[in-house]
Amino acid sequence: MSRHLLVTGGAGFIGSDFVHYVMAHTEDTVTVLDKLTYAGSRDSLAGVPSDRVRLVVGDIADAATVEPLVAEADAVVHYAAESHNDNSLDDPSPFLTTNLIGTFTLLEAARRHGTRFHHISTDEVYGDLALDDPERFTEATPYNPSSPYSATKAGSDLLVRAWVRSFGVQATLSNCSNNYGPRQHVEKFIPRQITNLIDGIRPRLYGAGQNVRDWIHADDHSSAVLTILDRGTIGETYLIGADGEKSNKEVVELILDLMGRESTDYEHVTDRPGHDLRYAIDSTRLRTELGWQPSFRDFEAGLAATVAWYRENEAWWRPQKAATEAKYAKVGQ
Repeated sequence: MSRHLLVTGGAGFIGSDFVHYVMAHTEDTVTVLDKLTYAGSRDSLAGVPSDRVRLVVGDIADAATVEPLVAEADAVVHYAAESHNDNSLDDPSPFLTTNLIGTFTLLEAARRHGTRFHHISTDEVYGDLALDDPERFTEATPYNPSSPYSATKAGSDLLVRAWVRSFGVQATLSNCSNNYGPRQHVEKFIPRQITNLIDGIRPRLYGAGQNVRDWIHADDHSSAVLTILDRGTIGETYLIGADGEKSNKEVVELILDLMGRESTDYEHVTDRPGHDLRYAIDSTRLRTELGWQPSFRDFEAGLAATVAWYRENEAWWRPQKAATEAKYAKVGQ
């Protein structure tokens, strides 16, 4: 039986991947609500069937826009967020508006209409782990955010939990590790390095490059979210990860290898303030309780496919590139 989903932020990176995944694996229809900021693009929805997907350009913090869309949806899948750490350090204010007020506005509409709600969050709400720590984040890890971005995402998670407990909103939550794959904005770590190399620019690495991230392909994130939407227990949180821990240095060197360059052909730049050391996800609960498994188990193969996508889709990322690099140049990065 098909559903109608409202996907917020569905023209962004992981939101658009979810829309494409839903089109390929279900009979559901989708309304995308996206503000189309610099991080969203109509082109990210190219190829989806027009009779099953419609795009509404609007702000999740605008109740008049949100109300009728939630009213007609069987479920809300809430991806929309300001999400770039560097931007949150430069100007935190949009992060409060979108991540907190926007989530509140959606929750109130879901409460009024009894609409199923799934909230997408990040492992960054947990802070970081020591590089030699044998532990990984679990659903019981205390929140310890480090940046305005992760603090506002932590706040949005707590709003969802409170609306479940206080008002009976039918919500689940997920916290995912770092995503990679097609259609990711060039300000982000992996696509920035790939597109720099395409342009003949040496990759740039924050600090010593020892910071570790737990990488997951966006398609695996999408499959996990759909699994939680279908089978997750209301009120519960599920961590999504694919055992993909790599240091930033390892990732840059692998990209260089894949693109035919010497693995040492990069330069170090000043580290950013409050740069978390290590993220690592324990997704045991998602796997054992809901039966989910990642498909992209070979990070090198997934990264090679991502490199190929950026090589083949320059028209998608080229309009973003100059402004992104100009912004980084101002701060010597």
